[in-house]
Amino acid sequence: MDINETEEIIDLQKSELYINRELSLLEFNKRVLAQAKNERVPLLERLNYLCISCSNLDEFFEVRVASVIQMAVIDPKAAGSDGLTPNEQLELISVHAHQLVEEQYKVLNEILIPKLANENIHFIRRKEWTEAQHKWLEAYFNNELLPILTPVGLDSAHPFPRILNKSLNFIISLTGKDAFGRNSGRAILQAPRALPRIIQLPAEETGSGPSDFVFLSSIIHAFVDQLFNGMNVKGCYQFRVTRNSDFFVDDDAIDDLLLAVEGELAMRNYGDEVRLEIDANCPDETVSFLLGRFEMTRDRLFLVDGPVNLNRIQEINDLVGRPDLKFPSFKPVVPQQLERSKDIFAAIKRHDILLHHPFESFSPVVEFIRQAAVSPEVLAIKQTLYRTGADSPIVAALIKAAKTGKVVTVVIELRARFDEKANIDLAAKLQEAAVHVVYGVVGYKTHAKMCLVLRREGKELRNYVHLGTGNYHPKTAQIYTDYGLFSCDKELGEDVRRVFAQLTSLGKVTKLNKLLQSPFTLHSGLMEKIEREIRHAKSGKPAKIIIQVNAVVEEQSIQALYRASQAGVEVKLIVRGVCCLKPGVPGVSENIEVRSIIGRFLEHARVYAFENGGDREVYASSADLMNRNMFRRVEICFPIESKKLQNRILQDLNLYLKDNTQAWLLQSDGTYQRLRKAEAEEPIQAQTVLMHELQGL
Repeated sequence: MDINETEEIIDLQKSELYINRELSLLEFNKRVLAQAKNERVPLLERLNYLCISCSNLDEFFEVRVASVIQMAVIDPKAAGSDGLTPNEQLELISVHAHQLVEEQYKVLNEILIPKLANENIHFIRRKEWTEAQHKWLEAYFNNELLPILTPVGLDSAHPFPRILNKSLNFIISLTGKDAFGRNSGRAILQAPRALPRIIQLPAEETGSGPSDFVFLSSIIHAFVDQLFNGMNVKGCYQFRVTRNSDFFVDDDAIDDLLLAVEGELAMRNYGDEVRLEIDANCPDETVSFLLGRFEMTRDRLFLVDGPVNLNRIQEINDLVGRPDLKFPSFKPVVPQQLERSKDIFAAIKRHDILLHHPFESFSPVVEFIRQAAVSPEVLAIKQTLYRTGADSPIVAALIKAAKTGKVVTVVIELRARFDEKANIDLAAKLQEAAVHVVYGVVGYKTHAKMCLVLRREGKELRNYVHLGTGNYHPKTAQIYTDYGLFSCDKELGEDVRRVFAQLTSLGKVTKLNKLLQSPFTLHSGLMEKIEREIRHAKSGKPAKIIIQVNAVVEEQSIQALYRASQAGVEVKLIVRGVCCLKPGVPGVSENIEVRSIIGRFLEHARVYAFENGGDREVYASSADLMNRNMFRRVEICFPIESKKLQNRILQDLNLYLKDNTQAWLLQSDGTYQRLRKAEAEEPIQAQTVLMHELQGL
């Protein structure tokens, strides 16, 4: 049977060839949680990975599960490429999520807490408090908690209160009558979010060790009876509700996107309930009462053996001064060509400059905008901002530029999930400084990462650009791996100018010289490059595809990669999170390998590399292989044209493909297996090698 016959026989749209997106995302969280069990990871970092897996799961329910629940109501028979209906997905999600949560608390209680205790870091339970500790904690309760805690007794005049999304709450069983003769039997206590969830015991006052801690929930449990004078507390149980936190803005019915987003934000904390977490010791009668109040079924109930929000345990990292239990300190380097030149524009003019964060510092990006702000030759600055962080030095530089009379235009994406409020505040701050602020295009999130500086040099106007795969966020640039490119290439600069013109005006789509852009040319451009590799393979020319992204979901791209595999193209995918493609399926994807790297830094770069018969092409992008990135967002994909920089990125990719320490291989059944190095093999940890190489170690 030849290749053509294989392609004709196998239907590449068959549901058996696709992994469910939601289950794949849960698999990613399992890989993150596995780091909490990894003996090679420093202990406090292992605790951090546990917290990250919990935070990820929160967002999974807030956004992904919430959307599946909505689809089950809107169109219960709808099925995606994997063939699963919404209700079938919810059943499988429940099974896998419950297994994951059970494992999270097992890791906490059976592995991390004992190991932390061995390092004299203790979480002291109520039954273990000494007399001195009990006395201090009671005073803490009376002085710090009692004045701001407001229990609500449940009766006809006090209905069940509105419970904030992901807040810590207690349901309290009571006997006896209050001052007005009422006896409802139950009360709800909501813990204000401003309260710390972990309290460090002062050694000098309690005789405790230097790192002894008590959970806020334990303190409330111990002294909750003081909130109900004359009544008896039979039981006190913590619970937490997760709500639908995605929001819908009707693009066809809004006149002001800012006002629409602000209106939806006000409702985020009170969206529909999607998950209920309750203390495992809570009596079934009380559990049933809460389920009834929230109108939830037991498949979305999680009974947990510990704090209902493990993510808040992350506070320990700031409270414990133990560098020996954390990753070794690491200082990103500045490339020599920038370190030697005080004038960043002169350095870029000599040749394109590539940055690989966090191994290389993000400071040149900040310096690029700072120098543009004060340079008399600079006439205009245009910038996209998706996530940038509070008190950003980039924002400060843009404001300074505007105040010195330069034309500054900033495209802010108001709908960057969970950063909406911050971006609304940022927009107001920039507008006060006379910056031209636009919110992109209604109906399409602006996810492209680009900055353009227009500079007068003699009689010539020259565009300098920075293009990136990650956000203009100095803090995340220290923990996310991303690429950034500085260039003053004339055609590339003109392309970026045209994209900004699209975003700020009402002009038609214009042809770009070098950039691929969604929602117009990015998907078709990548598809054509994959088809070109197929043609090369069939004609006996070198054919290979390496793609590094955060997610692979879009069906047409997956089918194109399947066809490439069938044609004999070697396909290597480095996918951090979700992957709906199945590798290793006979006759379909034997030539495809999918690996995920889970390490110290969050893999975030997007790279598309094509062998092209020996004339290699390498692109970096802000876009993943997802439907939203290809068709519902403004994204850019930019070429790396310098052979030197191309080779550098390809060396990085090949290093990731050789990683035998932090790599996981996707199996055709949708599960992942950690890659085990052979005994004779040298251990290769790509992120560590990159740290050492760039620092010259």
